Amino acid sequence: MIPYYSLARGFLTGKYRSENDLSKSARGGGVKRYLNDRGYLILNALDEVAVYNETEPSTVALAWLMSRPEIAAPIASATTIEQLNELVNAAYLQLDKDAILLLDTASNYESILPLHN
Repeated sequence: MIPYYSLARGFLTGKYRSENDLSKSARGGGVKRYLNDRGYLILNALDEVAVYNETEPSTVALAWLMSRPEIAAPIASATTIEQLNELVNAAYLQLDKDAILLLDTASNYESILPLHN
């Protein structure tokens, strides 16, 4: 499998955390659908793993995808050198089993708890 929107239109970078953030780029409108309980759980898990690994949420998100045997290559784009570095760093980040479990649990539709009303 080759996921086309590996960073969910930028949502998994952590750039969009509320509806106020949607105006940050032209992609903002396509991100609104991720602003829900599941999306916030995933962002929180990405943040936690990123802090632990001293990296960025986008790096973690791509490393997480690359850790899955069914993923051949995630597709992601960058508009700055900084973003490109975050994407490249994902190839070198080896997530431990606890990080993968945290991310898998956060993204599981069955484990969603109400966080925001």
